[in-house]
Amino acid sequence: MASRRIPGDLATGLVLLFSLISTLSAVRFSPPDNHLIACGASSAAALGDGRAFLPDSGLSSPVLRSHGRQISLSNPSLDAAPLHRNARVFACPSSYEFEIKYKGTHRIRLHFYPFSTPEYNLSSARFHVLASDITLLSYFGTSSPVMKEYFVNLNEGKLVISFSPADRSSFAFVNAIEVVSAPKDLILDAGRLVKPDEITEFHGLSKQALETLHRVNIGGPKVTPFNDTLWRTWVSDVEFLKLSSASKVVTYSGRIKYQKYGASREVAPDNVYNTARATSGATVPGSNYSMTWEFPVSSGYNYLVRMHFCDIASLALNQLYFNVYLNGYLAYQDFDLSDSTGQILASPYYVDFVVDIDVSELLSISIGPSNLSNPSWIQGLLNGLEIMKINNTMGSLDGKSPVILVSEDPVGRGFGAFLRSLTCGFAFMSLSVIAFVLFVRWRSESRSLMSWSRLPVDVSNGKLSKDSPVIPGKLVDF
Repeated sequence: MASRRIPGDLATGLVLLFSLISTLSAVRFSPPDNHLIACGASSAAALGDGRAFLPDSGLSSPVLRSHGRQISLSNPSLDAAPLHRNARVFACPSSYEFEIKYKGTHRIRLHFYPFSTPEYNLSSARFHVLASDITLLSYFGTSSPVMKEYFVNLNEGKLVISFSPADRSSFAFVNAIEVVSAPKDLILDAGRLVKPDEITEFHGLSKQALETLHRVNIGGPKVTPFNDTLWRTWVSDVEFLKLSSASKVVTYSGRIKYQKYGASREVAPDNVYNTARATSGATVPGSNYSMTWEFPVSSGYNYLVRMHFCDIASLALNQLYFNVYLNGYLAYQDFDLSDSTGQILASPYYVDFVVDIDVSELLSISIGPSNLSNPSWIQGLLNGLEIMKINNTMGSLDGKSPVILVSEDPVGRGFGAFLRSLTCGFAFMSLSVIAFVLFVRWRSESRSLMSWSRLPVDVSNGKLSKDSPVIPGKLVDF
């Protein structure tokens, strides 16, 4: 039988495809700590982005304290994601203990997909979640699938993620957990603190706990985890864009020029930097803005606002100047992207801002023209945007006060642990009783000796001698 030959164009396409896959595999970030856990599952769950989540039972790390109940969808649909088919349910305070080999910033993701079984309706769960001493969720519950993402700084060899029902009639659940070490350059220590009357430096940012609220690809389509080296999703900005009087979408097909000390692909992927919204400078009458986005947030917190820039619109260097505003306050005046990137076009750069949301539950971000700009130039540009909540002074990311969990139920940790706890408690009580009996006996004997002791007297006068010491419990002959 004659063998079929692959057409030249198809062969070339296959070679390019395999080369692309090899390149993506080679440059993808390899985290030192990489715990991917499918909670309540009996087998590994493989995702479309190439990652595999392992069952939470039988692993050396994490160690599951109080196993809870393992439940599964009885008839999962074909389109149900692998991580959404199983869950671990806790009726009492329980925790996972992860071994941490790499100190520094770690990303924690919690996956919640509520479904119903004859015994549990996960939509009715109400519970708290802590990462060591940081409150991640307080009185949390959901009726729709949600993934919560956090960044925490870890300096110890373990991380404990605890789940506790909000009350005795409720329960907690989780479908999957990710604990992954982050690249060193992902969260830097300083940012621009934007105040109504001044801009100062915010230090200690890398030591704070952060919750990701919004991650947006400005001017471009949704970016999936398969196209991101850190398995992130970037959504379109259309939902949040409120003012775009003179903006246009800009795309770039050339090579993004990452620099050694600039933004890396781990900070944001090519698909974020090769699209943008740009403005010619026209503003709405009575304002300084050409483009504005609005995002829902919670009041009472500081927020990290990371803005991603890459000049893919200018025809030459030093032709892009603009102003940045956060909640109407000037955050960056006369921003010169060419100067920031070392005089290189199509080179990515980002700026971290910190802003306080006191009362309002909306965060507005605006771009406006600079006085240094020329009317014929591009007068504003933005490629990507991330908004993260910063923990408050009480170490909480959800609620003004931290959640304090009670100790785990020893019975739920197994009969062996319960028996050890019972034995230790009995031994402690026995020692306490023995010590109390000995103390009472000693006091009784001491008082008895005191009552029969004879005091020295001066025989000649029949009175107590002033110079004779009183020695309790000792008989004196005379």
